[in-house]
Amino acid sequence: AALADADVMSLLRPLLLDRVPSIQQAAALALGRLASTSVDLAEAIAAADILPHVIHSMQKQNKFYKKSASLILRAVAKHSADLAAAVVNAGGLEGLLVCLETFDPGVKESALWAFGVIARQDPKLAAGVLDCGAMPVIVLSLLEPDLPVRRTAAAAIGEVCKHSAALTQLTVNVGAVRNLCTAMRASDPKLKRHAAAALSHIAKHNSDMAEMVMEGEVLPGILRDLKNPEEMTRRSVATLIRELVKHTPDLAQLYVNTGGIISLVDYLRDNKGTSLVPAISAIGYIASMGDLLAGSVIKAKATPELAQILINAPEEAIDIIGTTAWTMGQIGRHTTEHARPVATADVLDNLLLRYNDESTDPDLKLKLEGTFRLILTKCQDLEALQKLVTNAPPHILELVIVQFSKVLPKNASARRAFIQTGGLKKVNAIKGAHGALAVAVTEIQACFPRDVVQYFSPDYTENILERVEKFKPVLE
Repeated sequence: AALADADVMSLLRPLLLDRVPSIQQAAALALGRLASTSVDLAEAIAAADILPHVIHSMQKQNKFYKKSASLILRAVAKHSADLAAAVVNAGGLEGLLVCLETFDPGVKESALWAFGVIARQDPKLAAGVLDCGAMPVIVLSLLEPDLPVRRTAAAAIGEVCKHSAALTQLTVNVGAVRNLCTAMRASDPKLKRHAAAALSHIAKHNSDMAEMVMEGEVLPGILRDLKNPEEMTRRSVATLIRELVKHTPDLAQLYVNTGGIISLVDYLRDNKGTSLVPAISAIGYIASMGDLLAGSVIKAKATPELAQILINAPEEAIDIIGTTAWTMGQIGRHTTEHARPVATADVLDNLLLRYNDESTDPDLKLKLEGTFRLILTKCQDLEALQKLVTNAPPHILELVIVQFSKVLPKNASARRAFIQTGGLKKVNAIKGAHGALAVAVTEIQACFPRDVVQYFSPDYTENILERVEKFKPVLE
């Protein structure tokens, strides 16, 4: 603020025209750092008509000036789409392309960084990066010997591809997938992270692109990367796996065939916090693809790990709770055999506790309700169902009672256990039932002798006492 008040722009601008190159470079560096720290100063640089001069000089000056000039463009563009558009309108993409084609690694890195920042802002600006002819050079930069250049190239590709399938297709057409898959085999964790993020943005759009990434032979290498020492790298790889398996059963099966579910379960054990979310989602997508794949998830012992995550998640961890609940629903939705391990892992009562909490986020409640519907329509574990009867709201209680009405008529031992555990007494205590719930209550009561139903009714004791009071003994 003090520098802006001192009108520092009017002092630095003439120095860009100084005859001494080192002074020009120092002025450009100062402007870049100022623009990076303050959106107001960045707007002042854009308004002061400094950008066209900087961009014009990039083509003539040495590598030190090019690097500082790229910093200015990046620092201005990072604040908003409007400022990034101002850089583009001043010819910034063409100037950066000149820097990108130089041999100096530092200049290349700075230019790649600027391209990524511009592409990040919106799809039109990302399309501009493609239209100016920079993408083939960016993709080739993934093969450079300099490590920072490869990192920033991977990041820039990801910024372009995240916007749309059309932009991604144009990027893929110049060989991005092949070079990114090569980058995934490098030992550097940061390069792996950026390459995995870029491949995630490519794979997320449709199954064809996900297949293309699979064909790049990222498996089984990414399974080892789930144990990378860098947390952000592990999370990027888990996100890539999620984007690969979510499209079709064939892609999910291809991943499972490599032993991928066990690697995801190990990831759940070894990590915590929001880093768990992409791996939990990946397991959910795999389970949603069919009963066989859901069975593979159960065999890999994913359900107990997911249950512990759900039970131990704090109230504010909405993403973790919602994603885990959704995944549990995808596992249990297929058959009674799939619903059983979910029901017996103390998941349903924990979900109900969170659902009944008035402080629970409304959107999360919708996700929890959807999970209840998926699991309860297949669940026949009476003990797990019975835990829900007392506190379940009417629309969930209806699902529970309907399941009881399906199981009890066919299972004598279940009817006996239903009485012993107080289930019949709880069902008889339901008041004001209507619709499907009333029908289910009637069907359950029809499974027992009439006098037994009366014995376990809430007002049975009161009726007995009333009869005792009214009884008049006959004395001889």
